[in-house]
Amino acid sequence: MQKWLANLRKGYGKKLVSLHSWNGWIVVILALTGLILFQGLWRGILGEGRVIIRYVHIVVGIASLIPVLYYLALAGKHWKQLKGKRLQKANVLIVLGLLVGWLLSGLLLWQFKAVGPAWSNNALYVHDVLTWTGLPYIIYHSLTRLKWLKEPHRRTIKTGSAREGLHPAAKPEAVMSRRAFIRTVVGAGIAVAVGPSFLKWLGNQMSPGAQLDEVIQADANNLIPAPKPLPASSPPIGGGSRGSFRIYTVTPIPAFDNSNFTFIIDGLVEKPQQWNWEQFVALKREAQVSDFHCVTGWSVLGNTWEGIKLKDFLKMAGVKPSAKTVKFYSGDGVYTDSLTLEQADMDDVMVAVLHDGKPIPSDLGGPVRLIVPKMYAYKSVKWLNRIELIEGNHTGYWEERGYDTDAWV
Repeated sequence: MQKWLANLRKGYGKKLVSLHSWNGWIVVILALTGLILFQGLWRGILGEGRVIIRYVHIVVGIASLIPVLYYLALAGKHWKQLKGKRLQKANVLIVLGLLVGWLLSGLLLWQFKAVGPAWSNNALYVHDVLTWTGLPYIIYHSLTRLKWLKEPHRRTIKTGSAREGLHPAAKPEAVMSRRAFIRTVVGAGIAVAVGPSFLKWLGNQMSPGAQLDEVIQADANNLIPAPKPLPASSPPIGGGSRGSFRIYTVTPIPAFDNSNFTFIIDGLVEKPQQWNWEQFVALKREAQVSDFHCVTGWSVLGNTWEGIKLKDFLKMAGVKPSAKTVKFYSGDGVYTDSLTLEQADMDDVMVAVLHDGKPIPSDLGGPVRLIVPKMYAYKSVKWLNRIELIEGNHTGYWEERGYDTDAWV
């Protein structure tokens, strides 16, 4: 073992610089792919390409373990060299902590079905915290040290006779050196660029109710009359939802008013149905409490939804014996998904119009959205305006683009 380590440490300085470079590229790839996955804008643009990017993110994330293990083999010698250099030691520990934290939380998110919603929800929170704090730190560190890394005389204290003079780094510096100025400018630039988004994210985590209120106030729908909540919805029997919804769309968010809203049930049914908003909002509703789980790892717990059970809609229309699948259409004109008749008959599958006693806003899929609590949220079609009974199977929007057809939580 000692001989192997000795061979590994040959050319230690060059290996350390090379390792630093490779680690930097890994972080860049993870940052870019992570931002693409995080930003809802890219979901519609990339389509199935988003699934490929997700796999790239996972593979590179797992590969980040290699430079960590490689560094640990060199760490003994490096740590001795850093004797007395507290800031550099702290930097090494911070970067190692970030990489290990990202790796472990990422593995939990990757295996979300195996670990369950509670673990994946916490892992996503840790992943987000590390990204919001760690990525700016690494960018700052990289930009302010890049030139320093390229100049060996700036990172090695030369020894020799007194006549050779002091190393430049040991000479007195001005109140603010060029290097200090660059650090200050880069740090301020990163703070300005990242700070507002970070504070908004932090506020949403600390006060998810305030975020939901903002979304409700910005509702683009204008439908009259508004649905009057049942006593079970206001106040909500679930006590109010816990957690923050993340807004993902594959198209621009549609808006509805009384002139363009219709709700249809057709296909293989005995009595096709169609309602305008006034008729639809007058239908008898009930309330239920359920958790809402997204396949990307986050959850909102204890939601009180109010609406009409899907199986009651199917009874109204009368399902023909030849029907095998229930297909759902989104009002965005693009998104579709489906359930089998057996799945559609589950007691908690609901066509909802209210969330915690308030109309579902457009950003969250209102005025009407499907709720399938036992499945991940890509089955809970937003802006639902049509239900069709069909004979064959139907592959939904995200299933066509690589998502698992088994959407069970």
